[in-house]
This record gives sequence, C-alpha cells and structure tokens, in this order.
Amino acid sequence: MTQRERAKSDVANHMRTMGEDPNAKPVAAARRALIDPTSRVPLYHQILIILRNQIFSGELRPGAALPGEQELAERFDVSRITAKRALNELADAGLAVRERGRGTRVADVPPAPTIKTSVEGWLENISLMGVATDVEVLEFDYVPALADVAEALLVAQGATVQRTVRVRSLDGEPMSHLVTYVPEDIGRSFDRDDMGNFPLLTLMERHGVKVADARQSVSATLAEPEVARALAIHAGSPLIDVKRVVRDVNDRPVEFIRVLYRPDKYQFEMNLKRVRRREGMQWQSLGPDTSGRADEK
Repeated sequence: MTQRERAKSDVANHMRTMGEDPNAKPVAAARRALIDPTSRVPLYHQILIILRNQIFSGELRPGAALPGEQELAERFDVSRITAKRALNELADAGLAVRERGRGTRVADVPPAPTIKTSVEGWLENISLMGVATDVEVLEFDYVPALADVAEALLVAQGATVQRTVRVRSLDGEPMSHLVTYVPEDIGRSFDRDDMGNFPLLTLMERHGVKVADARQSVSATLAEPEVARALAIHAGSPLIDVKRVVRDVNDRPVEFIRVLYRPDKYQFEMNLKRVRRREGMQWQSLGPDTSGRADEK
C-alpha cells in the first residue's frame, strides 16, 4: 500500500469512527464545514488558522506530523499551491518544520505564551501587563471628538479630546492594538513619553482622577489593513474587540478605550458555579481569578 493509499485509508477509518460515510464526497463536506471560499480571508490563511489553532489547543503536539500538501488540498478542496502556502506560512511563523523527503511536523518549541484574564477582572491588576509586556506609542495627539467618542465621554461632538494609539507586545510579538480617548483637561496632564512608560490609569490617578467603575462590551471583528500591519498579522484575521468606558467617583466618563486582541495571544477565563434559581438551575460567575489576570490601561 502506498503512502497516499494509507493516508486515504486512515481518513476513511476515522470518518467511520465518527459515524460518517467515507464514500459521500468527504472532501467537499470538510471544505464547507471548515473554510469559506466566499470569505475575504484567503483560503490558505483559513487553513493556516485551523492548523495553528490545533497546535495552540494541544490537539497537534510538538513533533506531530502534519498533513502533506496533497492531503490538505484534497481535504479542503483547494489547489496544491494553496495548501503549500498554508504550510509554508505555518513554518514561517515558527510553528512547523518542513523537511524535504520527511514532510512537515509541528515545531518542538512550545507555542508562544498567552496572557490569560477573567472577563470580569480587567480593572484590578495594573502591574502584570506592564511587567510582562512592552508598549509602543504609534500616535499621540488632540483631536475633535467624533460622534461615538462624544457619546462615550459625554462631551459635545467636536470637543477636543486626547487620543493615543498604542501596540502592546508579549515576548517581542504584538498582542493588542489600543486606541484611547480621554477628556482634554485630563489628557493635558501627561505626554507621549508618559503613555509609553506608564499605564493610563496610573497617569490619570496622578492627575487626581479616582476611578470607580467601568462598562465594557466584548465582540469579534476582522483586522483592517492598518491594524493588521501593527499586529504583524494578515488583513482579515479574526480579533477580539473590546470597548470600555471608565468612570470616576462622580460618574464622569474619564476614558474611552477600544482594544483589539490577537486571540492567539490573549485568552479569557471565567469561574462558574451551578446554582439554583427560581427559574431553575443556572450558571453564576464566581468573579475574577486573581491567579492569571492582565489588563490594558
């Protein structure tokens, strides 16, 4: 039996184990389930993301053999050139090793570390992020507040606000893209160098601001070209999108921030407990886990 025949046999046996019919055009079914040919994200990059996620999740362990170009091409119903580029990009990212005559395997080095945080506890720890990461200030200026910023900070549209754009890196690799807005009177109390060396909440507290609470939303988005360049990823890559409005003890909005996180560098964790309510059994959050939090300031 040839290597290709053995590979096809392994796939068929796996599909039978999963209760699928190996004769029912499995390649087309896999393509529809795993990649989207109508997406703006290139096909090779969609395959790259699937393989990368399998590596980060531990499904593919260091040293494990990866599917070859032909197998990937058949599995996802793409050209061999597309499959080859996906594997080359995986190798360029340091996650795989390609050897002529021996195929492609997962790199022996572990994946880059990630920052873990609880969804509820982003405002408590202002030290871990500053110690574990580096920050680069891309922009620092004073601009007229657009409609969304004016609404968040409760200022008139067109009022001057201080705007900063930063990129935070973990172990030399960009992990988050931050855009912050603060009222002008607060923003005038620090400069560009300060924003590169201190968390924003620390700078505001030095100005006398007493932060009391915040409201935030979490969603997902795709990286626009400018953000993609800053985070060293491909345009169209998925990102975690966080928006937050911070208020002081007088209920005045003192900061509006939007953070875009690379999901391979940042993870959310929650502690849940099963409790009985009048409506029935429900999950209840136990609050932040202080063992591994990080915050963006």
